[in-house]
Amino acid sequence: MSDWLRIPPDSDFTLANLPYGIFSTDDRPPRAGVAVGEQILDLAELGNTGVFDFDVSVLNQPTLNAFVALGKSVTSRARTRVQSWLRMAPDGPIQRHHLVPMAEATLHLPVRIGDYTDFYSSIEHATNVGRMFRDPEKALLPNWRHLPVGYHGRASSIVVSGTPVRRPVGQLMPAEANHPVFEPTRRLDFELEMAFVVGKDSELGRPISVDEAEDYIFGMLLFNDWSARDIQRWEYVPLGPFLGKSFASSVSPWLVPLEALGPFRVAGPEQTPGVLPYLQSTGKNNYDIDLEVKVNEETVCRSNFRYMYWNMQQQLAHHTSNGCNVRVGDLMASGTISGQSPDSYGSLLELTDNGTRGGFLRDGDTVTMTGHAGQGAERVGFGSVTGRILPARR
Repeated sequence: MSDWLRIPPDSDFTLANLPYGIFSTDDRPPRAGVAVGEQILDLAELGNTGVFDFDVSVLNQPTLNAFVALGKSVTSRARTRVQSWLRMAPDGPIQRHHLVPMAEATLHLPVRIGDYTDFYSSIEHATNVGRMFRDPEKALLPNWRHLPVGYHGRASSIVVSGTPVRRPVGQLMPAEANHPVFEPTRRLDFELEMAFVVGKDSELGRPISVDEAEDYIFGMLLFNDWSARDIQRWEYVPLGPFLGKSFASSVSPWLVPLEALGPFRVAGPEQTPGVLPYLQSTGKNNYDIDLEVKVNEETVCRSNFRYMYWNMQQQLAHHTSNGCNVRVGDLMASGTISGQSPDSYGSLLELTDNGTRGGFLRDGDTVTMTGHAGQGAERVGFGSVTGRILPARR
């Protein structure tokens, strides 16, 4: 490769990765790009040279939805060609003027999110929370090992990394009070999650099977599902999370295609008791992705996506098992990702044992989540998702 395509040795954005995103600069309106080292390959500009075999107008749009909707046969072929062209640069179609320094670009929400569902798929997290708030001997509810528990969230408040998060105000019941109060949350938390983006529309009334679910999953993002624990605890019976969650969720700007993660597939935990036939999943359907959370540059959690009890294929199969349809750009989040050791718990609720060994997030705190699989030239990373807490507005 040319000197202007050098990739730092610790980069998340190697040629093995090539994640998609939406970026803009002072002289380029929002458009599709690919992260390469510390630069962005302007796919729209490259497309104007006539090298692609699809309608390149999809690359000049402010979201990736139209590009993703072309289907994996098209998007995977485009990715393979870009990989090849980058390796032969500058002797191929990619030239210096097709690249933009990432430091000079603004990154945007990569997809237009129509619907958003949050799952609850880490058995370690569900057990930890159940022990805190229910009988420690019966931490998991009776349905938990039989289906991927989830709820429908709010898509309008999902923001791209770097967007500040305002401390929410809500109704909560202090321990010392007899009546609820309306005030800023005292227990603002992060939740370490990952999310997948739906890449294909399904038909209303037709379930997606576990075996075909992967065809509907385009790629993955880092996801921080901010939570106001005290608001949530007061409101969640009987219908589940509402205002304690819907004030904000943050996603990383780079969408890693599922094929880039293929080398890091691993088997998931054994599911006992056995699940119903429509959820039975064989083979390596989890991914070995190292995850880290920092609060104000201090590492508070190291976990891994491989711990998930329910995999993405099972989540999507269950989501559509009643005939619910999905659409390109829909987002499905994993739920908090916790491991077995205390330093791998994916929320302050767990890390502080419900606030008994430390506090929750303060105004001015910045939370940064990172994730990657592999090392060196084969590293496939997600960059980061960050958010700084702003004081409540009353």
